[in-house]
Amino acid sequence: MARALPRLGATPLRGAATRCVTRCPLSDRSVRHRAGIRARGPQEPCAGGGKTIPLDERPARGGVRRAAATATEPRDRMTEPTFSNRLTDLLEFIYPEVNSHILASQVIEAFWPEGTHRRRKPRKPGNNLWSQKDAVLITYGDSLIDGHHKPLDLMHDFLLRRMKGVVNGVHILPFFPYTSDDGFAVTDYRKVNPQLGEWSDITRIGSEFHLMSDLVLNHVSSQGVWFNAYRQGQKPYDRFFYEADPSDDLSMVVRPRTTPLLQEVETAMGTRHVWCTFSHDQVDLDYSNPDVLLEILRIVRLHLDKGVRILRLDAVAFLWKQIGTNCIHLPQTHAVIQMLRLLMDYATESVILLTETNVPKAENLSYFGHRNEAHVVYNFPLPPLILHAMMSGTAETLIEWQRTMPPAPLGCAYLNFTASHDGIGMRPAEGLLPPEEIARMIEAIGALGGLVSMRSLPGGGEAPYEINCSYFEAMGRTYAGPDEHQLARFLCSQTIVMSLEGIPAFYIHSMLATPNDHEAVKRRGMNRAINRHRWDYPALLEALDDPETVHAQVLEMVSDRVKLRAAQPAFHPNATQFTLNLDARIFGLWRQSLDRAQSIFALHNVSADTVEIPAGQLNLIADERWVDLITGEEVPAGLVEMAPYQCRWITNLV
Repeated sequence: MARALPRLGATPLRGAATRCVTRCPLSDRSVRHRAGIRARGPQEPCAGGGKTIPLDERPARGGVRRAAATATEPRDRMTEPTFSNRLTDLLEFIYPEVNSHILASQVIEAFWPEGTHRRRKPRKPGNNLWSQKDAVLITYGDSLIDGHHKPLDLMHDFLLRRMKGVVNGVHILPFFPYTSDDGFAVTDYRKVNPQLGEWSDITRIGSEFHLMSDLVLNHVSSQGVWFNAYRQGQKPYDRFFYEADPSDDLSMVVRPRTTPLLQEVETAMGTRHVWCTFSHDQVDLDYSNPDVLLEILRIVRLHLDKGVRILRLDAVAFLWKQIGTNCIHLPQTHAVIQMLRLLMDYATESVILLTETNVPKAENLSYFGHRNEAHVVYNFPLPPLILHAMMSGTAETLIEWQRTMPPAPLGCAYLNFTASHDGIGMRPAEGLLPPEEIARMIEAIGALGGLVSMRSLPGGGEAPYEINCSYFEAMGRTYAGPDEHQLARFLCSQTIVMSLEGIPAFYIHSMLATPNDHEAVKRRGMNRAINRHRWDYPALLEALDDPETVHAQVLEMVSDRVKLRAAQPAFHPNATQFTLNLDARIFGLWRQSLDRAQSIFALHNVSADTVEIPAGQLNLIADERWVDLITGEEVPAGLVEMAPYQCRWITNLV
């Protein structure tokens, strides 16, 4: 029988023993439940009956209770477990055959080798890790090139020229030496890819922006230092990689690729079959060996010393393997993340953990744990659901999904986005969009020159894994066909990201309205290259200096709106949010600042129609002046008109 994962240091969400899973948009009862306040907003009945589920019974992994839901009793009911107790309990759960006290000492030595950078008391969960001023740019280190300068030099120049005052965080995708997958097959975690620059370039960017980097902790390159040492039988690397036998029953394994799972390799120990969740150039590490964990912790310490402050845990859901299971979201994986969070809570550096788990909602939300795992999780359903809303002209599915989304726990937040270096993931849309709607979207994207990548299903067969297309190009048409609204449609899609509870993130090629790069797909032989264009930097600057280009227009429009958002307390990542019941073509949100001083009604027309909304439906307080922040116009008492794809931020506090 599987042992229960220690629930260490868990505290109830905002002092509540339960959470409303089916939320009641703007009913007074749900407002009090959500934030302990009574607020005025649109008056409407509670949707779905407001069913509450005790925290220890929250569903995860498609409704299956996680082992973490069963708490272990603390050693002393009158005191909080100490750092040492928490660490040893976690290590004992992960490695029951190892002396947890000795291993805990090794963990501390790996993460704090000099005994410095350690707090006496942990950080307490709170909303002060971020604010409405936070926004993140996602980019490759070589998204900008000129043939003369280091790409990281050019990126630094672009950030200062065009992004200063727009974003304050930068996610530089893997900047290490690699052999494939555009950086995600790392050969050496301790070096910067010399084709990009050097550590001084990374630390310089980190000194001026909140720097996010990828901790590619599930796998390494098959051509890297570690795997070469494994093949030669060198210790400790001879036990660094997960092996299986071809006769093992692997039918339950869930993975996002269709290539064979096992790769046969010749080693000094004989023929071995190593586990490759993604590609045969990306060999999975074996975390059942504590030496792997210790080495990863040494790498984390190096990256923190170089200025990294946000750690993106790449493909972390697949970290722990166990034959006979689906090998995704296993309890040991959650325990490893809890251990990382524990270390970050005691680090003097303010470090945020972001989990990259492109899976359905319940599974994704499980990575908040009990406020003791990730600080931030991606809002992965947003890219496909916003795309569907823009294609179909109705926000019904987007609204329905948003109503079921719980607020992020205290000290946690969502990362909202529409595009990244990967495609538009279809897995998070499972159960939200019927297969025929997904097929219809894929057909429409195909008409725009987009592509689709597939994944293997347990037991055989394939299903769409992601759509590969520039998000700006994806806004080029609806189901009805191409039209003249591409720019407005795209701006609407990005404004939705800015309006939602959470932190907005923008892919560089969205900010620059980069078209699909079909030549890169042909040249590099992979679908994802379509949205990984490398701009000639002088040509880009010339285009951005010409106000007639779509690149200049999009960058200016999105940047201006991000700056406008940053000045609104109601857009704090944890400010109160409720979904409005309006016309199905309008995706509407009510946001209220943490101090209750500012309200914003964020309205987004996802259709090509002009839509009129009776102002009474918004229940604007009559004795206050309400202004649209975007247009600067005072909102009339009668009808609020929404042009095709128009967005309005209607507020009482200007």
